[in-house]
Amino acid sequence: MMPHTRLRDVARQLSAMAPRRWWLGGAVMASLTVLMGMALLGLSGWFIAATALAGLVPATALVFDVFMPSAGIRLLAMGRTASRYGERVVTHEATLAVLAALRERLFVGWAQPDAARLLQLRPARLLQRLTSDVDALDSLYLRMIVPAVAACGAALLAGVVLGALHWWLGLAVMAWLLLAGGWLTAWLARRSTVPAVQRAVALERLRADAVDMVAGQTELLMAGRLAAQCARVQQCDARVAQADHQLNRLDAKAAVGFGVAGAVVLAGMLAAAGYLVHAQVIGAPGAALALLVALTAMEPFAALRRGALEAGRTRLAARRLGARMQQDVQETRLTEPPSGLAFELQDAVVQHADGVLPAVNGVHLQVHKAERVALIGASGAGKSTVMAVLAGEQALTRGTVAALSCVWLTQRVALFQDSVRDNLRLAAPQADDAALWTALEDAGLATDVRAMPLGLESMLGEGGLGLSGGQARRLGLARLLLAQQQAWLLDEPTEGLDAPTAHDVLLRLMARAQGHTVVMCTHLQREAALADRLIWLEAGVVQAQARRGDTAFDSLLQRLRPD
Repeated sequence: MMPHTRLRDVARQLSAMAPRRWWLGGAVMASLTVLMGMALLGLSGWFIAATALAGLVPATALVFDVFMPSAGIRLLAMGRTASRYGERVVTHEATLAVLAALRERLFVGWAQPDAARLLQLRPARLLQRLTSDVDALDSLYLRMIVPAVAACGAALLAGVVLGALHWWLGLAVMAWLLLAGGWLTAWLARRSTVPAVQRAVALERLRADAVDMVAGQTELLMAGRLAAQCARVQQCDARVAQADHQLNRLDAKAAVGFGVAGAVVLAGMLAAAGYLVHAQVIGAPGAALALLVALTAMEPFAALRRGALEAGRTRLAARRLGARMQQDVQETRLTEPPSGLAFELQDAVVQHADGVLPAVNGVHLQVHKAERVALIGASGAGKSTVMAVLAGEQALTRGTVAALSCVWLTQRVALFQDSVRDNLRLAAPQADDAALWTALEDAGLATDVRAMPLGLESMLGEGGLGLSGGQARRLGLARLLLAQQQAWLLDEPTEGLDAPTAHDVLLRLMARAQGHTVVMCTHLQREAALADRLIWLEAGVVQAQARRGDTAFDSLLQRLRPD
């Protein structure tokens, strides 16, 4: 069940992510743009009508002031241009500032232990949803709040201007604008909610299925499922097209509704202006002013159509992200272990929500400082889960954990589409080039980097594209050395490397590991042979352990896969 989150609560949280002056400034500038446009058209109509009538009588023409109205028209024209530019700058500055803060907050939130595991289970789907939901929230400000403020300002201006001609005229027009514009907007938002949500969900499914088809087309073809996957993609595309059709029909109906509402205002104003002119309450210039103000008064309400159409999508995004936005992101800090220990687990239990059996069940573990421990066992025995607990990346269901600050070399080195220098500085942001080259020398990668066209400035592709598996592992090793931590967690550090490369990486690791605490999980003899103690895990339980020199040490070592 998704937690219920109101748009008002989300708007309040978003407003706290950017200076309030930007939010208010954008709404004010949008209102000024609309008001100046209405005033410009109304004053121009009044001036043309008044000038034409004054020209019919020579005596009136001599005393008619053409300078003040023309100056007002120029002022309004320049002011409208300036306010329009200011509106674009201020509203987009506010929106971009909020989206940047929101992305940072949400990605940090997804980096928390439990959330990170959920993201890892369905990375493509959740990341697509995360980015699309963040983008959908900009409609809340740009297409809902700002146009609503501008529309209310337009109704107020129409009411004041027409009320100056006759009080009941201004009151009637303002009431009609607010009632008709508000009702049409609410109707469109309510009717478009279901197709907007259906379109969002179908589009997510379409993207996921298309990615699966492209990335796994070889496997699908070999399994005879490629045609079925293509049919699935077509079905998702048909659902998206059907939702688009429904939204387009609703948009067309809303456009007709706003057009009829505007025509009613204009027709009513034409009749009222004719009556007032006939009753000699206002003159022809005043009637022209009233007609042109009424002509433009409904346009700001029509701008709400886009926001109303996307209201369902925005509400869905708010429901998905609202709960995580309300959570305070706290840095995970493990307690200090007793003196002489680097890591300690007491009755550690990890039960995943999607698991039948505990991944770790009642593990007791003590690792002394400067000790080298290897967690061994078959795949799925719980080795990586124990490592994640020691690193603070996995919360315990029961038990306690105490650990020193450590650095974790995972199975897959995370590399980004950036320079070699910036990929290294993820471990030490303040490191200078001398420190980077030293780490590369110790990792055995300095020669390869010097051979690149730009050295440290050489750009890597997405996921470290441009480096071999061994080079990527060495770059991860260089980051490990740059981190300057006394405790290392190594998760199968040489898995997937050829034997010469693996032995070279291990030799370099152990050469720099003097005085460091090392905990590694492995199922390879070449890695476990470097440990001082072996711990055999099976089904999340410690089944056996042995120290170097014990008979059981060699026996456990023989259970592992040879090089």
